[in-house]
Amino acid sequence: MLEGCESAQERWGGVHTIIDKWLNERQELLVLYVAIQGLKPFSPRETPVSVKIQAFCQVLMDYCSAGHFEVYEQLIKEAEEFDDGGIELAKKHYPRLEFITSECVAFNDSYQTAEDCIEKMADLSKDLSGLGELLEERFQIEDVLIEALHTSHKEMIAS
Repeated sequence: MLEGCESAQERWGGVHTIIDKWLNERQELLVLYVAIQGLKPFSPRETPVSVKIQAFCQVLMDYCSAGHFEVYEQLIKEAEEFDDGGIELAKKHYPRLEFITSECVAFNDSYQTAEDCIEKMADLSKDLSGLGELLEERFQIEDVLIEALHTSHKEMIAS
């Protein structure tokens, strides 16, 4: 998953400020995801598990929100402006992105408080695994949309 994130940044970094910021947030999300995998419930010398999980959830919600309310809107505007089939592609993928977002929100809601984190610690590994699969799918869909709805227009926008 991390390699895909770096590859996306290499391909689209610098193309658009919103996308750059969002891809950086994606990388932060992945770093936090990896950091909370395999956490032990109580570790006196380290940051409490609940704090790490809640930090991850905050970035997860920020990332999902930026996707829906900034990046996707920008991509749709470009697709409408160039009218080259991009709208149909977006409509095809958007329902799946909405579903994945709802699953991300459900994960966030499940681990919202320190008490929730401690109570659900036995489920964390399974929940993270499922969320990780969905995030990987989401990143692939987003990369397809960025490639089709933004990168393909890059030269037209520059001229």
